[in-house]
Amino acid sequence: MQYTRLGHTGLTVSRLCLGCMSFGDPVGWRAWVLDEADSRPFFKTALDAGINFFDTADMYSRGVSEEITGRALKDMARRDEIVLATKVYFPVRDGHNLGGLSRKHIMHAVEDSLRRLQTDYIDLYQIHRFDHGTPIEETLGALDRLIQDGKVRYIGASSGPAWVMMQALSVSERHGWARFATMQNHYNALYREEEREMMPLCIAEGVGVIPWSPMARGYLTRPSATTKARITPRATGDSYSIGMYDDTVNWAIVDAVEGVATARGIPMAHVALAWLLGRRGVTAPIVGATKLGQLTDAIAALDVTLTAEEIAAIERPYAPVRVLGFEGPKG
Repeated sequence: MQYTRLGHTGLTVSRLCLGCMSFGDPVGWRAWVLDEADSRPFFKTALDAGINFFDTADMYSRGVSEEITGRALKDMARRDEIVLATKVYFPVRDGHNLGGLSRKHIMHAVEDSLRRLQTDYIDLYQIHRFDHGTPIEETLGALDRLIQDGKVRYIGASSGPAWVMMQALSVSERHGWARFATMQNHYNALYREEEREMMPLCIAEGVGVIPWSPMARGYLTRPSATTKARITPRATGDSYSIGMYDDTVNWAIVDAVEGVATARGIPMAHVALAWLLGRRGVTAPIVGATKLGQLTDAIAALDVTLTAEEIAAIERPYAPVRVLGFEGPKG
């Protein structure tokens, strides 16, 4: 396993992060997620391979993902050697003040996450989205208090405009508060709009980049004809993915990834992930999996280095697309 520093921090993380959204409640949340019994082999495989970085969120399966993650890591890993990340913003249940980034919600949400994860501190506590209805000073002040209280070690952000991220970094610096150490953004060979502003910002400011959906929800791991046929459970049931990636330009990119993989005799997943790992500023892509082979493919991709010609072939069909993965402030 390869390791690197997490942004400007002194924290060492594996170059792959296991995303735990796939582990949870297939009955009450999403039909394609795995229950606890089926999830545990993924944690063992990840740990055996040297992965020490795990990401979940309170809203995944309405808290069940955190519970499964907490129990698995408590049983299989040493707490002082792993980096445990979770997120706050979306409501876990219906009701007032149960979402967003108000001081009240953050203070309640972190206690719930600590309990579900069976830990007394969270290594990386991330805002799942920016809350444009709450003053940024309120949010950042509350997050800094969690660090001062020892409940959180580092804080991070996810999915937002670069100017809002820069505003947050500036506010924290002005008040002497802890700054966002990471950005968990939407970035893969099918969606490269982050290269315009967010990636240069993170590189300049020393912010670690941990992209979500590095395989474009599986679109970059199988031939375009297979995806168009909708033969996997997630392909038929994940309307979010269909709306994000279905267009003619994207199929050309998928075909290019397939061409490189075929020429090398390796899975498409190796090529797609190797492309992202090779991008400047990327710390550790967050890899989700519902089959063990998907996880082992991701681990094997660490040994793949693409040539300049292969990279050019993958990038050539790309064309600008609308912003996907978050909404900016309104009004």
